Amino acid sequence: MRRNKKPLAVSMGEPAGIGPDLALLSWANRKKLGLPPFYVRGDQQLFVERAKKIGMTPHVVPCTPKNAVTCFQKGLPVVQTGEPLSDRPGEEQEETAPSVVASIETCVEDVKSGHAAALVTSPINKAALYKTGFNFPGHTEFLGALAAKHWPGQAAEPVMMIAGPELMVVPVTIHIALKNVPAALTEALIVETGKIVAKDLRERFGFSNPRLALCGLNPHAGESGAMGTEDRDIITPAIETLKDMGIAASGPHPADTLFHPAARETYDCVLGMYHDQVLVPAKTIGFDDSVNVTLGLPFVRTSPDHGTAYSLAGTGMVRIDSFAASLRMAHALANPDQV
Repeated sequence: MRRNKKPLAVSMGEPAGIGPDLALLSWANRKKLGLPPFYVRGDQQLFVERAKKIGMTPHVVPCTPKNAVTCFQKGLPVVQTGEPLSDRPGEEQEETAPSVVASIETCVEDVKSGHAAALVTSPINKAALYKTGFNFPGHTEFLGALAAKHWPGQAAEPVMMIAGPELMVVPVTIHIALKNVPAALTEALIVETGKIVAKDLRERFGFSNPRLALCGLNPHAGESGAMGTEDRDIITPAIETLKDMGIAASGPHPADTLFHPAARETYDCVLGMYHDQVLVPAKTIGFDDSVNVTLGLPFVRTSPDHGTAYSLAGTGMVRIDSFAASLRMAHALANPDQV
């Protein structure tokens, strides 16, 4: 694989979680895993201390985005961002929230300026951020706002995809309570989500005619209205509209029969109506090697498909498969002609 001169920008994530561990261990195993150059925006001394805690020689190299590729050969490049932080694995600290947000914001700025090829985000603790005024349901929505700010002339309609070797899924509604899903689910939302998914599957993932399977909302896809009318009155018309646009959409399918091996041969991506409907099977089938990809943005963003794992932070026992897959996928999506 020929490497692009631009590195990937990695946000620090929750400093008390496993984000620093993932970056350090991925750098240490970069050759074996075939990883492209990347740098982290965060506190340099925290990464030095975390390296010691997990039994690594602290090969942490201060850098700028411009010289990160060169620094990558010597150690984990870290661009000092935010305030100095104390390394306290597993201990939630409200005072670290501004640095967590600053890391994400400046990584996006690096991509916009052309210093980074794409963004890989480390897991954050949203509950900790909420206490300091962060008012976005999650990474996906925050990145949409940043895209609108830095790319004002381009559409920024973020859609969350979980992509693994055996299954790709997209929830139409994302980080909302289950009780609020029926009211939030509209024909327009389903159609717009399907359009974005089909577009990015063609343009970024290389599918010539992506096949989208849409789940029903209710058990048995509503049984013609006997168990809820949303499938008949909202989802079915949306599917017909997508078909009229030339998109290979099918459904609504009962979700309980859509994820076994034979069913997975009939589509390229599943659109579920709510978060757990599709993330449960996606994480069950490919927990260690699935990647969170944000579609519908003017830049590439990926993330490991797991949380902060406070109990594992600083132990050296974390699995880096999903983070490594996120790095490889970000590189591939940002440089499709080089893979």
